Amino acid sequence: MSSKTFDTLSFRKALGNFATGVTIITARAEDGSLAGVTANSFSSVSLEPPLVLWSLDRSSPSLATMEKASHFCVNVLSEYQEDLCMRFAKSGDDKFIGIDYGEALGGAPSFEGCLALFECRNVIRHDGGDHVIIVGEVERYTVHEGKPLIFFRGRIGDLASK
Repeated sequence: MSSKTFDTLSFRKALGNFATGVTIITARAEDGSLAGVTANSFSSVSLEPPLVLWSLDRSSPSLATMEKASHFCVNVLSEYQEDLCMRFAKSGDDKFIGIDYGEALGGAPSFEGCLALFECRNVIRHDGGDHVIIVGEVERYTVHEGKPLIFFRGRIGDLASK
């Protein structure tokens, strides 16, 4: 179907009916540059080997760092991390200024209070139209109790608010 007959805004709105968790994907390139983006495109791919994927818009300023990094960290956000979610949903180089973070494999930033952290080796990238699909092999993960932050119909919230 051509883009002239396909209403992308309507399509995006329809996709919003699929509720997802919310993550912040982080990475550190060899030159020390940091990248972090809010993403709800995170998904499991395989248990053996343990593979996950996520996608990033080709126009994202974070793409170059994400592609150069040996590892990335998937920070699965809890219901209490909406402010962090919104901070990394915006463009800009100052996302990490003034916040505390730990260091995952490859130097990727990791955040306290997340429901899960997946520390992944950058394995392969695929063309995904206007996005790049990034696949990582999970080398280490941690899990914590709590309730998730949810993205539904273009809004962020917790399970009770949905």
